[in-house]
Amino acid sequence: MASPSQQLPPGWAAQWDANNQRYLFIETATGHSQWEVPAQGPAAPIDARSTSPPSHTAHTKRRQYASGQTQAYYGTGDGFVDPQYGSAMPPAGPQQGAQLFTPGLAAENQFAAQQQAQGQQPPYYQPQGEPEYINAPGYGQQPAYQQQQQLAGVTDQFAQMGIAGGQKPFSLYTTNLLTAPPDPRELLRPPPEIRLPPNACITTNPLANADPSYQRSTINIVPTTSALLNKSKIPWAIVITPYRSIKEGDQPVPLVTDTVIARCRRCRTYINPFVQFIDGGNRWRCSLCSMSNEVPQMFDWDQERNQPGDRWARAELNHSVVEFVAPTEYMVRPPQPTVYAFLIDVSHAAVSTGMVATACRTLLESLDRLPNEDGRTKVAIIAFDVALYFFSMPPGTTDSSMLVVSDLEDVFLPKPTDLLVNLKEMRASIEALLGRLSEMFQESHTVGSAAGPAMQAGFKLISPMGGKLMVLSSSLPSLGPGALKNREDPKILGTAKESNLLQPASAFYKTFAIDCSRAQVSVDMFLFSSTYQDVATLACLPHYTSGQTYFYPAFNAAKSEDALKFAHEFGEVLAMPIMLEAVMRVRASKGLRMSSFHGNFFVRSTDLLAMPAVPLDQSYAIEIQIEDTLTAPFVVLQTAILHSTCTGERRIRVITLALPTTSNLSEVYASADQVAIATLLANKAVERSLSHKLEDARDAVTNKMVEILTTYKSSMTAAGSGASAQLAICENMKMLPVLLLGLLKNVGLRQSAQIPPDLRAYAQALLTSLPSQLLVPYIHPTFYSLHDMPPEAGTVGEHGVILPPPLPPTSEHLKRHGLFLIEDGQTIFLWVGRDAVPQLVMDVFDLSSYEQLRGGKTTLPLLDNPFSQRVNAVIAKTREMRRGPYYPHLYVVKEDGEPPLRLWALSCLVQDRADVMPSYQQFINQLKDKVNGSSYS
Repeated sequence: MASPSQQLPPGWAAQWDANNQRYLFIETATGHSQWEVPAQGPAAPIDARSTSPPSHTAHTKRRQYASGQTQAYYGTGDGFVDPQYGSAMPPAGPQQGAQLFTPGLAAENQFAAQQQAQGQQPPYYQPQGEPEYINAPGYGQQPAYQQQQQLAGVTDQFAQMGIAGGQKPFSLYTTNLLTAPPDPRELLRPPPEIRLPPNACITTNPLANADPSYQRSTINIVPTTSALLNKSKIPWAIVITPYRSIKEGDQPVPLVTDTVIARCRRCRTYINPFVQFIDGGNRWRCSLCSMSNEVPQMFDWDQERNQPGDRWARAELNHSVVEFVAPTEYMVRPPQPTVYAFLIDVSHAAVSTGMVATACRTLLESLDRLPNEDGRTKVAIIAFDVALYFFSMPPGTTDSSMLVVSDLEDVFLPKPTDLLVNLKEMRASIEALLGRLSEMFQESHTVGSAAGPAMQAGFKLISPMGGKLMVLSSSLPSLGPGALKNREDPKILGTAKESNLLQPASAFYKTFAIDCSRAQVSVDMFLFSSTYQDVATLACLPHYTSGQTYFYPAFNAAKSEDALKFAHEFGEVLAMPIMLEAVMRVRASKGLRMSSFHGNFFVRSTDLLAMPAVPLDQSYAIEIQIEDTLTAPFVVLQTAILHSTCTGERRIRVITLALPTTSNLSEVYASADQVAIATLLANKAVERSLSHKLEDARDAVTNKMVEILTTYKSSMTAAGSGASAQLAICENMKMLPVLLLGLLKNVGLRQSAQIPPDLRAYAQALLTSLPSQLLVPYIHPTFYSLHDMPPEAGTVGEHGVILPPPLPPTSEHLKRHGLFLIEDGQTIFLWVGRDAVPQLVMDVFDLSSYEQLRGGKTTLPLLDNPFSQRVNAVIAKTREMRRGPYYPHLYVVKEDGEPPLRLWALSCLVQDRADVMPSYQQFINQLKDKVNGSSYS
């Protein structure tokens, strides 16, 4: 019988893996490879396969054409991306070469002609002279995953997933990182599909398994043994965002109101779409521990209509994310009202920067947005500088009286009543107080901050009920308990001792945070100092009480942008429907155990996470261990959060995720979720930087990537343990190296002696709390070319404003005549090239020339021309599309402008070399050298 190599098309080679009884087919030109199990052993001919490997499909070059015939603008036209894609991903299936040339250009020319006819200008990228060919990797070429999907036929002989067939295995496609530049559009793709065996789920509802925005796993198929998981070197964890914001078009979480809650008698799992009904439907078998349980008597009864109900229509059997209204047995005490205690710094620094006036105005305007549907919400306002100022608001009057407490060592409440008042009943008094609070301290020249005693007072006031302490501070706490000293030392920045600055300086804050957690009090910190404020220490409070830290360095309300950012974010936090008195637990199938927890909470027992108030869009990562061999075809992970709503209901939110199991290492790799892995490693890196050193944290990230690449090379490629000219990784993980490089270059971890410890500590707080949808742009910023964006970009399409196609974050794409947008979810940069034509500057900034343009923080004017409107629409969409309350500042950056601002913007282009940090290509080569010379196994 002929060997496969004799029948392969030119450019292909085959290698037999005797251990796994399969071939590795390798396309020598690109390094792409494909495992295949032959029908008849090692000598099986190619004809035994359903599809032979296709001959190499050449990369198609795409021609660049000018969009009009005018000499008004000049420059080069490279970097154009097919406007048919917009911000969406290219089609997943194979495409014909003819389709890759110039679709959309006719429309573009028509658009330019219409603009000229109306006296308008075409896009600002028009080249003079002969049009160019574009050969930018991933842009105008056929993406690697499209080429490899043409190879998918080799595995299509397996049974298709469905009722009548078996489980379709994951196809493993290998990519050579040395020749496959990262394409940022890959990050818009969903994680690998979860392919459960037939009949694993009792419903066909597509919402039966958890959406990645709520809960995602680093691997979407689980190894049956701990040894196999360890061999893969991929850490297994789930990333949970239990209360993500609901935006337009999102499915609301179904609510079960009949208080019929079916739970397993043994493991306390909630009934879900992956249980089995047995004994004629009278009993159900638990999907986690297989215990047989009785179906509750009222499970099939419609209490609203008082008639038999349809069991199969119940939300908990059709949805992976569901919320139950809990009966009284789930309550230790009746649900408490929503309580806010606002602690406002009124020292000279706070008043002079306008923080107090902005905070009072925002709070005054947001009183109607505070959650208060049941009319029970309570509010207290405490001001502080070197003393504490309480405000008593007796009923029956709109006046308030100020009570001053100067004893900071033994804080007490000066009055037992009228300090914490009902918002609805005392609305007039609260409004009057907020209207004159900033004026009361207008002439204050007091320097000093008793933030610690103020928090103790706020805690004493609200601890009987629980609630939120919202601390607004403009300087380093300097008096009373919790007083801190300035420990900023430029000499140790960038050294091994720098991590000391990222650890809490005082045990007071962690101890106080644990007291808060026990009393169901959550703390949010809003920090405004223009000098050192010890964010690392103060962020302890939100970390252990499930709050959040917001940082506004050098805040000055005289700058309208500063005032707008704070007012927007503070207003969004105030309007947030918070979940009070919450506890969270993750249960898993037999043989699995939750091993470590990352995020803003306090671990009350081995696996119970205490969250006094759960904010929207905060993320948590939980690592999982395999303790016993898994024998079931799939496992189930269920997260349950018991909480009280703002409206006084006790509820349970349940999120269920089912994952298939495998004993095949290649399937583990093919199912890996690179975004979830990056989210976990960001959390672990920050924790390691605090317990060890920043350098150790960076090394741990790099070493994990090396471990994965080394194991993949030895287990999944023909190179085995020997040296290789390639750097192989599975297709679905090819963006992981650039994500981790972005993590290493993030302010939270970057090697530098120029990063103030407050900025680094704040960045670390974001790295450990942002959901994946926000974390990805934070470590891998988005980069758009605006001067030559497709004509539909910036206009309203079927799904809102259409964004330009993202470019790889590297300065190779910056053009001297161009206009570019760089954003990381926290900051937006508008980069203007030094050769930008006057018409572009006029259309965007309403200035006659580039020389008149000033760099820095700004608000872009909305002008009466299409290009200005499109650029403003893209910026507005960029701000609106991210989950969370953040409102990014906009900075105009001139190519030849202020060096610090230029360097800050360029630091977001994470594929470039910066200081001692390598470029992406250098990083990949370093990884390759370590993999080839590595001692990992």
